[in-house]
Amino acid sequence: MTVLTLIHVVISLIGIASGFVVLFGLLTGKTLDGWTGLFLTSAVATSVTGFLLPFHRFMPSHVIGILSLLGLAVAVVARYPSNLVGAWRWIYVLSALSAFYLNFFVLVAQAFAKVPALKVMAPTQSEPPFLISEFIVMALFIVLSIAAIKRFRVESSGAIHAV
Repeated sequence: MTVLTLIHVVISLIGIASGFVVLFGLLTGKTLDGWTGLFLTSAVATSVTGFLLPFHRFMPSHVIGILSLLGLAVAVVARYPSNLVGAWRWIYVLSALSAFYLNFFVLVAQAFAKVPALKVMAPTQSEPPFLISEFIVMALFIVLSIAAIKRFRVESSGAIHAV
């Protein structure tokens, strides 16, 4: 593993861990400003460093990186310059959690590629164990995103509260 790969993996894990904290905040009506900054920064850094890793052709991981960066750009605009006002509240939740989902999707894919016990179950990542795992992750993120959109409210005073 190269130094750049190690840095990319560490940043990715920080993004995923902080993403869980931010998700908890959304579900409980808290902005958790420091954690949000860490999540957004590390998620952007994850995608950017992914493009710095050596590659010989355009791959699905590059598509995921592009989609993640687009979602994160929307999340940053919704959270900071737009201050979660009006529709920006749910746009922020949806875009931030979409980027979080994409990072978690890659984590599962990497686990199936690198962990020997998982690789045996799905060597080409087209086998049922892999597909079922990714489907469950997607379903959970959809349910959690809907719950977060419903629970994360911004009052006219700018205060956040859970419903």
